[in-house]
Amino acid sequence: MQSPLRISRIQLSQGQIFWREVGKGKPMIFLHGAYADSSQWLKVIDHLEGHYHCFAPDLLGFGESEPPNVHQSIALQVECLTEYIEALRLERPYLVGHSLGGWVAASYAEKYGERLEGLILVSPEGIEVEEQKERWNIEKLLVDRTPLFFLLLKAISPFAAILRLRKKIDALLNYRTLLVEHPASCQLLFARHQAEIQQEFLNGKLSQFQTQTLILQGGQDKPTNLAQSKAYAKAIAQAKLRVMKNGDTYLIENWPDSIAREIQGFAGIPVPM
Repeated sequence: MQSPLRISRIQLSQGQIFWREVGKGKPMIFLHGAYADSSQWLKVIDHLEGHYHCFAPDLLGFGESEPPNVHQSIALQVECLTEYIEALRLERPYLVGHSLGGWVAASYAEKYGERLEGLILVSPEGIEVEEQKERWNIEKLLVDRTPLFFLLLKAISPFAAILRLRKKIDALLNYRTLLVEHPASCQLLFARHQAEIQQEFLNGKLSQFQTQTLILQGGQDKPTNLAQSKAYAKAIAQAKLRVMKNGDTYLIENWPDSIAREIQGFAGIPVPM
């Protein structure tokens, strides 16, 4: 960081929010993904702080922000983000969101697009696609309160080599560990009724979307993530989809300079050659 990173907290009606802040100029808000906190964006912000006033909050219930005392939902996250922006008096910020943060960012823009300068989505969740259904069914089984699927995986794990399933079973068990370590994500994505989640999907809600939008997607990412980014790009008339050929699931962590360059180009800042 060229400038000292500032750490702040604010009490909102939904709970206390923690955020990281650095830089000066046009405000730009960064929303992290499902299995991360605001520190996910620090390497990207390091390239942008000379041009923008960067804000990276922990979503409600994530990182050092307080868990809500009411039912988790995307609508609650949008309500909290709205109050956060108003409390800090941020005028027409850019909003940047990854994965779950992209869903929150796009949901905010769908409701308050006229308040934004622009929207950048990195491998966003929030649109239901066919490729997603099988993945979500498995994830729900992995975090089910009656962990029969998990116990079955543990039971057959010693025989996995014989059954030629070692890699698949180990990957599922490791993924379950990741899910359990992020209860707020599980509450938002898997612990709610499917009908409630489907109501918050943005399918059919983006046809009148007027916010200038950039969608960044790793070309080597999972098929589900690729499908969702393409669905966003198709639904939003003002959207530009940039598929970064060699980018994978960890696009932000592994390619922060490339992400920053794409954001700079979208926001009209000359990009050094």
